Amino acid sequence: MPTQRPATITHRTSLFEDALAIVEREYPSELSLDDIAHRVASSRRQLQRAYAEIGSTTFRHHLTAVRMERAAEMLASRSLTVREVAHRVGYRQPAQFAKAFRRHHGVAPSAYRTSAMPGPLRRVDAPIAA
Repeated sequence: MPTQRPATITHRTSLFEDALAIVEREYPSELSLDDIAHRVASSRRQLQRAYAEIGSTTFRHHLTAVRMERAAEMLASRSLTVREVAHRVGYRQPAQFAKAFRRHHGVAPSAYRTSAMPGPLRRVDAPIAA
């Protein structure tokens, strides 16, 4: 693979960082790679390359990861229903959210909430970590 020029690396790093900031701020909204590319004054392909080469990921994977981390925080610290959390992190269908959450965290959202709850709010039949 050819070596990248420093200016190319700097440019792609800047694109990647700008895209990260937008995703972090606006993860609940309907974001697309084309939309982000337009907003950072780049082409779709250039932004894909920035994600791949600088972030070692894809736009979709990054957006899903941000949404799943925010969902985990909400499930652990708030009394929101799974449906409410799904909508707050950008999913229209709670079932689609639950499937993505299970894929990302390895456990259903309701089970995650139960395991994240402190002390007396924990289900009686839930295993207790030693």
